[in-house]
Amino acid sequence: MWKIILYILLLIGSVSNARNVEKRSIDLIAAQAVFQEQKLPGDIVPNYYNLTLAVDPQKSSNFWGNVIINATVEHKIRTFQLHAHPDLIIESLNVAEFLPPHYDPSDVYKPSPSCCKIPMPEVTWKRVKMQPKVEIDLHSDDLEPGANLLINITFRGEMYATEGIFRRSYVHPLTMETKWYVATYLRPNYARNVFPCFDEPAYKVPIALSVIKPSQMKAVSNMPIGSSRRQRDADSTIDCFLPTPPMSTYNLALVVSELTHFCSETNDSAVSLPKTKIHVWARPDFMEALVNVSRKVATTFDYLEKFWGVFSPLNELNIFALPNFNATKPGDSWGVLMFKESELSSKGSWHLTQELVYQWLGALATPVWWNQAHINHALVRYITAYTTIQIGENETFSNWPTTMLYSIYYEFSKRHPHGKNTAIKQDSSSAKTELVFRMLNYTLGETTFRHGMQRLIADRQFKTFDGDDIWTSLTEQAHFDKTLPEAVTVNEIAGSWINKDRLPVVTVTRNYKNNSARLHQRLYLRERPHDVPDQDRFLWSIPIVLVRQDRMNFHNTTPMVWMMKEREIEIANLPDEKHFIIVNPEEIGPFPVNYDAENWKLLVEFLQTDERTKIPVYTRAKLLHDAWNLAYAGDLNITIALNMTLFLRNERDYLAWDPVFTMIDHIGKHIDDLLVCRQFEYYVKMLLTPLYEDLGEVPQPGESEGTTHLRNTAKIFLCQAGYEPCIDEANKEFHKWMESENPDEGNPVANQYICPVFKWRMFTEWLFGLERFINFPKTRKRSERTYLLKTLAGCPRYSGKIEYLLNLTLLQRDGNFSDSDLYLILSMLAGSSSGYNTLFDYLVSNWDEIKKNFADKPMLWNSIVASATGSFKSHTGLELVSQLYRKRQSEFGNADFIVEKSLRNIKVEIEWTDKNIPAMERWLLANDKE
Repeated sequence: MWKIILYILLLIGSVSNARNVEKRSIDLIAAQAVFQEQKLPGDIVPNYYNLTLAVDPQKSSNFWGNVIINATVEHKIRTFQLHAHPDLIIESLNVAEFLPPHYDPSDVYKPSPSCCKIPMPEVTWKRVKMQPKVEIDLHSDDLEPGANLLINITFRGEMYATEGIFRRSYVHPLTMETKWYVATYLRPNYARNVFPCFDEPAYKVPIALSVIKPSQMKAVSNMPIGSSRRQRDADSTIDCFLPTPPMSTYNLALVVSELTHFCSETNDSAVSLPKTKIHVWARPDFMEALVNVSRKVATTFDYLEKFWGVFSPLNELNIFALPNFNATKPGDSWGVLMFKESELSSKGSWHLTQELVYQWLGALATPVWWNQAHINHALVRYITAYTTIQIGENETFSNWPTTMLYSIYYEFSKRHPHGKNTAIKQDSSSAKTELVFRMLNYTLGETTFRHGMQRLIADRQFKTFDGDDIWTSLTEQAHFDKTLPEAVTVNEIAGSWINKDRLPVVTVTRNYKNNSARLHQRLYLRERPHDVPDQDRFLWSIPIVLVRQDRMNFHNTTPMVWMMKEREIEIANLPDEKHFIIVNPEEIGPFPVNYDAENWKLLVEFLQTDERTKIPVYTRAKLLHDAWNLAYAGDLNITIALNMTLFLRNERDYLAWDPVFTMIDHIGKHIDDLLVCRQFEYYVKMLLTPLYEDLGEVPQPGESEGTTHLRNTAKIFLCQAGYEPCIDEANKEFHKWMESENPDEGNPVANQYICPVFKWRMFTEWLFGLERFINFPKTRKRSERTYLLKTLAGCPRYSGKIEYLLNLTLLQRDGNFSDSDLYLILSMLAGSSSGYNTLFDYLVSNWDEIKKNFADKPMLWNSIVASATGSFKSHTGLELVSQLYRKRQSEFGNADFIVEKSLRNIKVEIEWTDKNIPAMERWLLANDKE
């Protein structure tokens, strides 16, 4: 039951962070795919590219090109390699030695006089097997280090969907003509798809681009056009752009289109326009939707130039709203940004800010290799968040960083983080690194952090950097500013966090007799059993920022002490027993904090007074979140966690409520099989009903997105807890679908209404939903079909609905349900007591037939057994599974180990249940009328 709740929230966007829309993890996934790529040998390095491309998107999807690469020999060679995609057709390739008189290799812009080129006529080349490279054989052993070569290659290729160079079309709304455009998307390593080159980030050299294109179309690249001339046929024009500053090949950009543009303008006297000219490009009829874009960009660009302390070296910044652009993320190159139209016209500014941050950290200074993508990505995301908040453009962003923070708490506290999901590992690791940057900004101070970033950019502009360069810049600045002890380095601090797929928990035990406290750090484990090997070897460098009730100051974020990989320390000079302390306020570091019972009691009492707002809302949320997760992990008395919810009766800030809904979901799943669950649902209704009634059912004009988020979430959880007005509303909406003439054409019911209907209403509504699943048209989105099946399996309380579904899938093996559908059904059934109890009984009653039906599908059989036996948490459940195991022990086959694992896990969960449920029952009984 509870598993479906968070899925509903994700679907309606009520718990999603604004940045989640951006799918920025594609950077990390792409980088993961290429950072193990074999590097070029480095025997020859480029100095300069002179690149010509010819495109005519109206006539052909093909393109033609020529590149002349000025390169220097680093080691005595006979052969060398460069990148070229296998689909790029090389029509000619020749090499000449370049021997200009008084040659200055730094003067890469100087033309090369033909009289000083010595052709090398015996040059041959071949494709490198299984790699996107060509190997060029000079048939000469005479080239010494320092020799200069001109590599001249003519090539042609085909434009694809979004990688490399691509073309797309759209319909002009007035003339109804089909219009075409061409654009490049070269990150992370798609430049090789467009022209032969040294396609690695460390090779940063100028590129002079010339483009031959239809005369009526405009060409835009990284630099302004230096010259333009019509070709002889007068139907095409060649535009020659000024050479770029030194840059990686993936930062090259080109857009050829008939889009129109406007220049940066603002009537806001508080916004100063940057020296870089800003142009916004779009279809003429779409321009009105982009009226605020130039203001956003000008504001952010001006702020970032001050933050970095370095002006952009480019003359122009061109921002495109590309029609029918279907890339998973914006196309970010140096000076040219490409967005989907909906992305650029949206209300928020986070995605725009992120692309602007990349102009400095990624383009001006570049990660030296793909394995540095995660740290670059994390720093960009942090500076994006920081900038967005600082300039006040945080319409959809004000829940940062809690959504991200809570998710990595849950991921890294598992017994086996990430499982085998590389994408989750990359994104959560990058999120943790982002939070480390946030911690450093707090603990070193904003001034030190900003100056450290300026030091990095000043040192590495037009060059590359790695993680150590970042940490060293911050260390040097912190030592200069005396915000970090000389014996401590940021490298050491950051390494203790980044190199572990784990997080710590700090336990604070106060000694009220001498006003001191003992602080102990250990591995944070939330998922039971806590049997992770080598736990004692995990130690972090943890900043101890402390706020005391008698001197409440949340602005001072300087650590009173650093736990530099120390298991335990003691601090003194704390307040007396009448005053609480808070360690790690505002989630300065990504770690939960536990306290002794007396300090928790002081916090509970203070939060119920009118002075609770003296504690900032992020810290109020942290205290609640820490208490509940520590209780869930078995490290804190459940009564204390329940007491921490009492202040919510008077709390209306959505950030303080944010952890409550996760708590309801997690605790609800754990007790779903116990009688106390009904008491807990009653308490949830009692807690949420006044909140929902205060907020009102209808959004008010001008209300914040946070308030809207809180109303939507409260309503969903009230529905799940059986709040009758919500159930009636859901049923009314659902019947509109049932009464429609063709219900299979689409679902007119909001997703939030479907689960309550399937859970609380009759078999008729559920059977209607099942018929819609079976008759689901192939023309509709598959995600809608998936969601419908999730709710059909995961929401019902009545066992008859579940048995009907199991008859179809396990006994009849109905062809409307694929194996993937069955895996999904089993997963959802394992998430609710009605689901796994019914599945267990059904398996026991139909053992022989089910086993026979899945004899040829051992993985599905294993999943059936795991879902039926693995979720019990009570003595009754343990006895049921034990009886089945004794009776059928010889018949489980490969699933034998699954039942043994289920029995072990049930015993662990029973320990938590026996310890906490009686106290929880007593507390709920005592507070059910307050």
